[in-house]
Order: sequence, then structure tokens, then C-alpha cells
Amino acid sequence: MTGRDAEAGAGVGPETGAGPPFSDVAFAERAVYLSEADALVVADLHVGRGEASAVSLPLGERADLVDRIGALLDRFDPATVVVAGDVVHTFDRVSDRAREALDALRDACDARGAALELVAGNHDAALADAWDGPVREELVLGGAGDREAGVSDTSRTVVCHGHEAPSAAADRYVIGHVHPTIEIEGDRRPCVLRGEGTYRGADLLVLPAFTRLAPGVAVNDAVSAGLDSPLVGDAAALAPIVYDADRGEPLRFPPLGAFDRLL
Repeated sequence: MTGRDAEAGAGVGPETGAGPPFSDVAFAERAVYLSEADALVVADLHVGRGEASAVSLPLGERADLVDRIGALLDRFDPATVVVAGDVVHTFDRVSDRAREALDALRDACDARGAALELVAGNHDAALADAWDGPVREELVLGGAGDREAGVSDTSRTVVCHGHEAPSAAADRYVIGHVHPTIEIEGDRRPCVLRGEGTYRGADLLVLPAFTRLAPGVAVNDAVSAGLDSPLVGDAAALAPIVYDADRGEPLRFPPLGAFDRLL
């Protein structure tokens, strides 16, 4: 059963076929599944952050990443898993432990028939020396057909890290880099930011950091302070989405321009 079938069968998945913006997107904890492209996208793994900063997780960084990616693979059964940059944490080298964690992530994908695609982020200067597959500046999903003639089988999504402006045109951009969270009554929650037509007339998804070792950047004052990405020109137009793991569903909030007045 494909990820699309699984979500539809659960009654909580995205609509199929042509529809409004983001109708093919299923939101999960620190991840999105794009049913048109049959792709699971996460960002900012920062593999090696634990050993570099002497912070830790109860199961260890490697086990935590592999277990959570594995759960998402089991849920969506995607053909492709894309990491939207900052795959590793340290700039100058990738440690043996970090290499082993990357290999374990690839093994988890291989075991479920999914290809693992890595996109470079600003932390990934040494990644190509530690990874025997391609490391892409940006990855194009979907959009088969003659784009210039306006004929395409599916919408065209570009996945990039978000620290630099992408070169490829798209109907939608999916980025990381910003590590968005929302702070409500002292509780900070990772969130996806969603904007319709907010970058070059294309839709935008800003993903939270997949690592649980990064505290994240609160977007509560992003309207005045801005967000650290050239793809975010108007933070007020971006709407937060928080995945409620207990209820198994996304909680949608109004755009930050309206939402910050409610906090």
C-alpha cells in the first residue's frame, strides 16, 4: 500500500489529484509527506550534534533518528526520502559516529524500498567526502512535461535548504534552515510554516529541525524580527502548523500576521 493509500484509508490524509495549495501534503511530526511525488521530506538532521556539543538523548542520537525515520517510513511508505540540508552538524569534518548514523539511516530506507536523497545545507561542507552518493544543491520533484508550454503532469516542487535562493523555478519550495517553533504559555513546539504564493509566486513550506537536540527558533516575533532565509520575505503571510502526536493530526493556525496578536 502506498503512502497515499495509507493516509486516505486512515481518513486523515491529503486530497488526491489537482486541488488547492498543499492538498497533496500530509503533515507529520517534524516532517511532511508529498503524495504527488511520493516523497517524505525532513530537514536539519544535524547528525553529530550530540557528540559535538555533549548533549544527549535517552536512546542516543543515532537510535533516535533511525527510530523516528523508520516510523515515518512505516506510516507513509514513500518511494523517496529527502533530507533538506544540514544533514550533518560539524562544518569541517564528519566523524566516524556520524558516518555510521548516516549509513544506518540509508539502511532503514533501503529495507523499506525507499531511496535516500541528501540536499546540502550550510553545515554540509564536508558531507560529500563522507557520503558515497550524490549530495544535491536542490532536488526537483514532479513537474514532468513541458513547463515552458504550461503542460505538466504534476506540480513541480523544489527541495532546498533555504540558506540561499534556489536556481530552479517551481510551483512549491520546501526548505529547512530556519528551525521554526512556536512558544505558547512557555511551551515550545516545532512547527511547519505554510505560505501560499509567498516566494516568487510559488507556495512555500518551511520545515522544523528533525533533530530533537536543536531548541529551535520561536516564530512568535518573526513578523517584526524576520526569519533567516532569502525565501521568506514576508513572515506575516506564513501560517504555522503544529503536529499533535497525541491526537495524530495537524493543528492549523492563522498566519503569523494575525497569530502573533493572539499570543
